[in-house]
Amino acid sequence: MKYRSPTKHCHDDDAVTGVLMVNLGTPDAPDKASVRRYLKEFLWDPRVVEMARPIWWLVLHSIILNTRPARSARAYQSVWRNGESPLMEISKAQHTALKKALRDRFDFDVPVALAMRYGRESIADALAQLEAAHARRILVLPMYPQYSATTTASVFDAVNAELMTWRWLPEMRFINQYHDHPGYISALAESVRQFKRQHSDSALLLMSFHGIPKEYFDKGDPYYCHCQKTARLLAESLGLEPSDYRVTFQSRLGPRQWLTPYTNETLKALAADGVSNVQVICPGFSADCLETLEEIAVENRDLFLAAGGSSYEYIPCLNDNDAHMAALVDIVALHTSGWMNTAAGSTTEPSVTKQRALASGADQ
Repeated sequence: MKYRSPTKHCHDDDAVTGVLMVNLGTPDAPDKASVRRYLKEFLWDPRVVEMARPIWWLVLHSIILNTRPARSARAYQSVWRNGESPLMEISKAQHTALKKALRDRFDFDVPVALAMRYGRESIADALAQLEAAHARRILVLPMYPQYSATTTASVFDAVNAELMTWRWLPEMRFINQYHDHPGYISALAESVRQFKRQHSDSALLLMSFHGIPKEYFDKGDPYYCHCQKTARLLAESLGLEPSDYRVTFQSRLGPRQWLTPYTNETLKALAADGVSNVQVICPGFSADCLETLEEIAVENRDLFLAAGGSSYEYIPCLNDNDAHMAALVDIVALHTSGWMNTAAGSTTEPSVTKQRALASGADQ
């Protein structure tokens, strides 16, 4: 292994704390080729699909990558805006808002780098940005409130893989989850209250989370439990009775059983049972994306209305709203305790350090 140092060490560097915020990723364009390239990277991740590699390679290349890209490209085309996917556009807005909110909290600039686990805005490039900003302490913030090996652990893998090539490693901390953080729950609850004030206060609330194969949960992935706790805390904050809301799981892929109940089947059953008004929120998504704007807001709306429902409304994700950013700042502050007011743990002024180093024979 040949190790590298992204920038040369200088003894008078003013070392700082940086934040690496990471979301899932997006195709470069809403066309078949771009979507195929993105899906190939995403679905080949062994954290996402736990299957023997030779078998999965055959399934992925002979079936999925020959059928799914065209369908997904059409879906992306329906939500693409301003030359970017919604996830990328919103993530950039979150990045800007988080930097401002951190400056307001700490009264100095905190380097924040945006990365995607798959596709462009790579984790390697974002880490290099933080290193160039002299971040000798890095907090990794996966934008997944609930932990799953398919998402959060995959970010850890990618960060670790990049740092394995570095000569001088920064101090690292990693946010595992924030599914029950009071600020996050409060932001969700206020978004529901505000939506109901502007629309209807009588609709049943359906909380739809992205699914994972049930097998992963059976083997110890805590994602299902985190989703249930988020839902319970949100319901309690809103003062809901059990009959006022449902918890469901969406976006399943393939024939295996995923976490149940399924969102689409629940919506059909609700309509059949005479529930006419439904509002849907996706508390597992920190930013609106294809799965919320197309699958939930359009596809499942059509399904519910076709099954006999009268009113279907989608409550947007928290995105870059102020309450969401305030919660993330609280989470960052919690996980950087002891970091924000020290320079790499040293009380020595960088200029003094440089003079001592030069006296000892260093070249800069």
